[in-house]
Amino acid sequence: MTSKQETVLNQIKNGLIVSCQAREGWAMRGSDIMAAFAKAAEEGGAVGIRANGEEDIRAISRKVKLPIIGICKIWDQDKRVFITPDFESAKKVIEAGASIVALDGTKRERPNGETLTSIIQGIHKNYPDILVMADISTFEEGVYASDCGADIVSTTLCGYTPQTSHINGFSYELVEQLVRHLAKPIIAEGRIHTKEEALKILELGCHSIVVGTAITRPEIITSWYVEELKKGKASPTA
Repeated sequence: MTSKQETVLNQIKNGLIVSCQAREGWAMRGSDIMAAFAKAAEEGGAVGIRANGEEDIRAISRKVKLPIIGICKIWDQDKRVFITPDFESAKKVIEAGASIVALDGTKRERPNGETLTSIIQGIHKNYPDILVMADISTFEEGVYASDCGADIVSTTLCGYTPQTSHINGFSYELVEQLVRHLAKPIIAEGRIHTKEEALKILELGCHSIVVGTAITRPEIITSWYVEELKKGKASPTA
């Protein structure tokens, strides 16, 4: 591991990484808006940012001095999402300003016959100071991604793959398994909605925590309040 990689890992250790992403059609879509979210996160004490696409990553890197976990989301014809599925997409993310590039760490087929191992090897060879993070959904995928050479393993996809679609909340069990068995930094991400949950997860031994929706999706946060009020728990005179 290079000194620059170690510096980035130390920067994000035990801290909060804020995911600043918005798809086309969402009210908050816009690279300038994502950069503003990232700046607000930095001012609030975040240790890193997760961002999607070259344009957003460039805008954010101009606005903040935090390490950026960069991804490139690609949707196939069945509307399934793939996270940085090949070397070319990883290259674009890195050259846009990411310190860490996150890849799909599952065993799904990738374009042009590439494999997770070959992509990671290509990144390490051409960009030796860049950390590679594998987004996985199961313990078995975490072991696989680690064996393929990933520097970091993240729980990002748990609940979002066919074999984990039955999981509705954050999987504490998955984190415990990964921390216990892998000698790699484990980053927790996915459906972490409160600061109490974040602390509980960090205390399991995670390197750091990623939160997105609960901070940067105002339409979802609003809907949580609206749905709770519909239950009649709020005072009618408030």
